[in-house]
Amino acid sequence: MKVLISKELLTRIYDAAYMQRWNDQIRPVELTELDKQAHKMIIAYMLGKFEEDNKDFRWIDIIEGGLFEFLQRLVITDLKPQVFYKIKEDRTKYRQLNDWVYRQLNDIIAPLGSDFCTRFKDHFLSNGNTVNKRILSAAHFYATKWEFDIIERANPGGYEIAKIGMTLQAEQGKYCDVKGIRELALHSNLRSFIDLCGLLRFQLRWSHVHRVPKTSVLGHMLIVAMLSYLFSLQVAACERRRANNYFTGLFHDLPEVLTRDIISPVKHSIRGLSNLIKRYEKEQMEEKVYPLVPKGWYSEMRMFTEDEFKSVVTIDGRVEHMTSGEISRKFNRDDFNPRDGGLVKAVDDLAAFLEAYLAKENGIACKELRQAEGDIKRRYGRKAVAGIDFAEVYSRF
Repeated sequence: MKVLISKELLTRIYDAAYMQRWNDQIRPVELTELDKQAHKMIIAYMLGKFEEDNKDFRWIDIIEGGLFEFLQRLVITDLKPQVFYKIKEDRTKYRQLNDWVYRQLNDIIAPLGSDFCTRFKDHFLSNGNTVNKRILSAAHFYATKWEFDIIERANPGGYEIAKIGMTLQAEQGKYCDVKGIRELALHSNLRSFIDLCGLLRFQLRWSHVHRVPKTSVLGHMLIVAMLSYLFSLQVAACERRRANNYFTGLFHDLPEVLTRDIISPVKHSIRGLSNLIKRYEKEQMEEKVYPLVPKGWYSEMRMFTEDEFKSVVTIDGRVEHMTSGEISRKFNRDDFNPRDGGLVKAVDDLAAFLEAYLAKENGIACKELRQAEGDIKRRYGRKAVAGIDFAEVYSRF
């Protein structure tokens, strides 16, 4: 199957890793747009879980809305928030801004199809008071406030710090109608889960190698999630399959908050080490992570973080392993709760390849990056996953 995702889109999404946030303030750590967007979508997942019984709630609207807003930020990131929100208050000016954003992105998203492009444009024109848009707005706010708390502690008397704090405090009151925000206010364990996931902002991928752009584990998780979703669209996956693929990508490296990012050569240097690490990760997740969220979420979180690269369906309450081809032929329905672990794995490898490729394009040549780039490209040289010709993807680079 011909790949619809362009080389330009694959590389453009990494622009968010260059984009510095709060760069007019003293920052004790680097805060990037990619990490902010990743944290936002993890928060959106939490908020969404509290709305699943709402008849107007749809996971696909949350996922695609987050993706569209991510693409929008790639274009308008130089606008200060105050200016952006002022424009947003004027519907005519906001429409003009989004028309311009779409023109900047048209060439790289057009291959995804006219339906995708229409949904992109409609997202910014539609009513902002739907439950799905409220969740995204609340998640955006909470991730921003999380960053500001770091800035404020580092620079309590800084210019405009008090004013920004007051503005955010007033903004918080606007989300009292979002059930998940009320739950966060009541339960410290939920806030701790968000804090724990936030630590992956500061855990760098390839930490032993100098790279540009640097990417965190959290940012990498979002990229795998978004690309897994886009590839799922291409194979006409059902809604549940698309959502499962996305959230598996978004959470697949969550156990690394407990073990750090252990590179593949180390994992496979000693026979059995990879399995030992997996067992340890599972034990730590059971002990330290799952207790932070409601018990009703456990089975789903386990699917996203354990055996995350296996393709599965649920038949009569039993989880069974299937190939992506079998899922497409027989089980591509929401009631089978399908997940393409093999596709998520292929995207995970593609993200690692892109990290090495972009570092090389930015003038950083080292043996580790060259070897990783070559090894991954050879592995997929004649390989199709879920019917998608990944060999074609790598032939573009």
